[in-house]
Amino acid sequence: WAQAKEEAEVARRELLEVVRPLREPGYPEALRRKAERARKRRLRLQRRKQEAEAAKEEAAARAAEREAKIDQWRAKCIQEVEEKNRERELKAAADSVLSEVRKKQADTKRMVDILRALEKLRKLRKEAAGRKGVCPPPSADEAFESQVESLKTLLKNRTELYEAEERALRVMLEGEQEEERKREMEKKQKKEREKLLQQKLEIDSKLFGDPDEFPLAHLLQPFREYYLQAEHSVAALIQIRHEWDQFLVPADHPEGSCIPPGWILPSLPTNDTWATAVR
Repeated sequence: WAQAKEEAEVARRELLEVVRPLREPGYPEALRRKAERARKRRLRLQRRKQEAEAAKEEAAARAAEREAKIDQWRAKCIQEVEEKNRERELKAAADSVLSEVRKKQADTKRMVDILRALEKLRKLRKEAAGRKGVCPPPSADEAFESQVESLKTLLKNRTELYEAEERALRVMLEGEQEEERKREMEKKQKKEREKLLQQKLEIDSKLFGDPDEFPLAHLLQPFREYYLQAEHSVAALIQIRHEWDQFLVPADHPEGSCIPPGWILPSLPTNDTWATAVR
């Protein structure tokens, strides 16, 4: 019994030591504050984790978009290089064929010159033999003339064939050059259209705000519809034009000026307060 009593006393003292802070007046409030701090800390850590994950996802999305733009630009560059290489190869092949045709034409012309030289040489030899009293038989003259005419016909056909090939190659080269000029013109016009579109977007952004920042349901949408109503309604266009025509004056009029050809862009803020309101 004495040993059991001693053990019970030890356990009672330990329990009293444990429950002693609970009996203090400010302990429940301190416990609540501690629990609140722990809860806020957990929420703060959770929010930071969510923000870090969101930032990571956003960074990954931006990286993916950047990679997609880089791939698109690389594919465009590769396509342009391939097109230039194909055009260069086609032009080189056409030049090679044209050079070969011109070489054949030169060979044909040289053969014609040789044939003429042979005719002249035979004529001279025939005259020299005639002065010596030697005359060739008529059959020899006929055979020579027949052979010469056959060669002339052959050379003439080849000359016409080579000229036709040259004309066809020149037409093909001119067509390729015309296509190249058209492509260059289309590229130039496309760049001009993109530049004008970018300028229009910048002007619209300055006048009506950024479309991403101010969606269609924004408060400024009615004003945008008001200023752009002439693009969708003929009656509104006539009414606006009538109102503008009332103020048409010559360029040198002292009390007015001509209607500007485009939008009147707002001037830059002149002080920090105005700049804050604009932002």
